[in-house]
Amino acid sequence: MHPSSPTPVLRFAPSPNGYLHIGHAYSALVNQRIARAIGGRLLLRVENIDLGRCRPEYEKAIEDDLAWLGVEWEKPVRRQSDYFPVYARALDGLIERGLAYRCFCVRGDISRVIADKRGWPADPDGVPHYPGVCRHMSPAERDRRLASGQRAAVRIDMAAALATRADPLSWREFGESAVAREVAANPAAWGDAIIGRRDVSASYHLAVVLDDADQGVTDVVRGMDLFHATGLHRMLQHLLGLPAPAYRHHELLRDERGAKLSKSAHAKSLRSLRAEGMTATRVREMLGFR
Repeated sequence: MHPSSPTPVLRFAPSPNGYLHIGHAYSALVNQRIARAIGGRLLLRVENIDLGRCRPEYEKAIEDDLAWLGVEWEKPVRRQSDYFPVYARALDGLIERGLAYRCFCVRGDISRVIADKRGWPADPDGVPHYPGVCRHMSPAERDRRLASGQRAAVRIDMAAALATRADPLSWREFGESAVAREVAANPAAWGDAIIGRRDVSASYHLAVVLDDADQGVTDVVRGMDLFHATGLHRMLQHLLGLPAPAYRHHELLRDERGAKLSKSAHAKSLRSLRAEGMTATRVREMLGFR
């Protein structure tokens, strides 16, 4: 439980880059069910750091769909785009402490470095680890590039981050049960992950841990596709001096081929189901909620 929040706090945090689908509905309803079971509050957070894909009409649709589904949340709704200065200060602090660095590489630069290296490590999402091209760039070269208008991402220096702790990190994991277990975190699996994008002052990984801490979130309920990312999030929480919530990763809804339902795979939206005459009661029943 968050030290400043005696009441459990949960959050449902979709990205407004498309309409909600059944998988989102399940996650929102799981959040609501757990919040009610443990006497907690449920917040709604709009994770809109991807300014190129997120749209106001999708934000409005999120609230409409959740209200139709019978999900209740506290007002006001938090929008990540309102907190870019907060993320920027956190990034600057990590850079000043030697725990993160600016990276000017584009995908082609990285591919050329690792093209002939068999067995190159990859993160849990299958992305090859960054080969460290910019890690030891001189301050003069870095400043020259920035002055010339080159944009840089910010990467965590994982070796430096790991050196800040003698003992391993872990987190409390409930899954979809009422019994917690301790899970060993493996932040090294992510290598020098991007924590600040070129276009905005955070990646998902940085923004989510700062938001959860600032909102006093005690229980993070989200899909199993983010289970391994929790290792990286625990490292960022440690480096930034943030509290660690409990985690409750739920199973994902999948299509008939076993693929995760997603916007990119054109999963049918709640809006489409509603237009076809599907009732909210029927959707809830299909997902195991009465």
